[in-house]
Amino acid sequence: MDWLKEAFIEPSSVQSIIIISLVSALGLQLGKLKLLNISLGITFVFFVGIFLGHFDLNLNEEMLHFAQNFGLILFIYALGLQVGPGFFSSLKKGGLRLNALALGVIFLGLIFTVIFSFVSNVSLPNMVGVLCGATTNTPALGAAQQTLMQLTGDSKEVAEMALATAVAYPLGVVGVILAIIFLRHFFVPKNELENNYEKREKTMYVGEFQVTNPAIEGKTIKEIMKLTPKHFVISRIWHDGVVTIPTSECILRHNDHLLIISQKSDVEHVKVLFGEQENVDWNKEDIDWNHIDNSQLVSRRIIVTNSKVNGVKLGALRLRNTYGINITRVNRAGMDLLPSPNLTLLIGDRMTVVGEKASIDNVSKILGNEEKRLDKPNLIAIFLGIALGVVLGVLPIPFPGMDFPVKLGIAGGPIIVGILMGAFGPRFHITTYTTQSANLLMRQFGLTVYLACLGISSGEHFFETVFQTEGLIWVGFGFVLTVLPVLIMALVAMKLYKVDYAKNVGMLCGSMANPMALSYVNSTVDGDEPAVAYATVYPISMFARIVFTQLLLMFFF
Repeated sequence: MDWLKEAFIEPSSVQSIIIISLVSALGLQLGKLKLLNISLGITFVFFVGIFLGHFDLNLNEEMLHFAQNFGLILFIYALGLQVGPGFFSSLKKGGLRLNALALGVIFLGLIFTVIFSFVSNVSLPNMVGVLCGATTNTPALGAAQQTLMQLTGDSKEVAEMALATAVAYPLGVVGVILAIIFLRHFFVPKNELENNYEKREKTMYVGEFQVTNPAIEGKTIKEIMKLTPKHFVISRIWHDGVVTIPTSECILRHNDHLLIISQKSDVEHVKVLFGEQENVDWNKEDIDWNHIDNSQLVSRRIIVTNSKVNGVKLGALRLRNTYGINITRVNRAGMDLLPSPNLTLLIGDRMTVVGEKASIDNVSKILGNEEKRLDKPNLIAIFLGIALGVVLGVLPIPFPGMDFPVKLGIAGGPIIVGILMGAFGPRFHITTYTTQSANLLMRQFGLTVYLACLGISSGEHFFETVFQTEGLIWVGFGFVLTVLPVLIMALVAMKLYKVDYAKNVGMLCGSMANPMALSYVNSTVDGDEPAVAYATVYPISMFARIVFTQLLLMFFF
């Protein structure tokens, strides 16, 4: 049995892999337990790591450090790929407001840090360490340690800052989750929680309208589209009982009936433009679109799998005029988009196409429609993106007024590159598509390994510090620095700016750089809105925390 003893006791890469795997497996299993109907989920891995790390497992430090960093990089990059396609459009839809609110969380934390240091016996460097733990931000800790070393040259003080971070870190993780639970139970109406996903899914609206407006009678669809800034799609036209697929040159006549897909908020505008809306519910789930009339028209979902179409604008394919079909909507990562000539197609897009069967078959050949192709991920884009992200993370960025440059770190660089790859990769014909299950696997695996390693490395001196008076003070200040800024800005976002719950909690998790809290939110909220909000504010928040933490020490210490 000597071989088994060596595998578990002798410091080696084998021992590290075994311990990290066991911590991960045990933490995930315990994370399924619920207390007062609350489960910490994947976050429990971190606490199992702290508990076992306390027993001085004597792991290979280089292996542990590598696994921790690579896990975080994998999680962050996969998150960037997931939200990249919709990231820049989200900036136009309230993203600037979300970033302003996230910066509010950051500045409140910095202000409270200075105040707590002045009114207590805790030095500013240690209080900054507490802040880094309270915000679960290890890149900011690294930047602060570098600044402190250049200011004092005292390695003992630098090590004490790291210990303050480790002590405050657990409640930093739990504190955000507890604040979100408190927010959810006491300030969010139940109907908003129950209907949130349903509302997002029904932003697309299908309606039947009758042409009774004399101003548009006799005009082509192309001419009518120039009269309105709103975007919508005319799926079918009924004229004298005959149904046709409209083209841009199709002329509308009095009493024509139109089946139109638009944003729900634009329905009244469409009604005013065409004349009247028929009292028919076209948004029921049980509608058989292939038998809504007596024509030969059918409706079919076609998946974009042809790499030659990846990154091509929909209008450049000229599918409507060439094949006499109509594309009524495009589903991307669970979100319905209105098709337009300027919409860039991505691998994995699911397009609803209306037309005759033969024409749709021809369009299917152009777009691919081979679902099996999606089961094979493009690993080149994943590894290339990770490499570029790490390079960006270690790139020194000069900052006015500072003697040394700022670095985004291994968390800031990969998410920026992931977002850029997801958003612009298809334009350079780089296939960045991964199935939702594959992306989720990468994120969960990376986060689990990161939490296991972080817990193990923090556990050695954790308990002996926590049960000292100074350690308890650090824990108390850390919990306040976690919860207070989050609750204040959460209420500001809800009451003053009317930000809905899903975006609000995603913003809070991103501003606190807390992927564990995001994992909890994702388990309680349907859809991708929290993840999109998280990625919207994360890059700026990460950069702000790294820079302003260093400035805090330079100006107040």
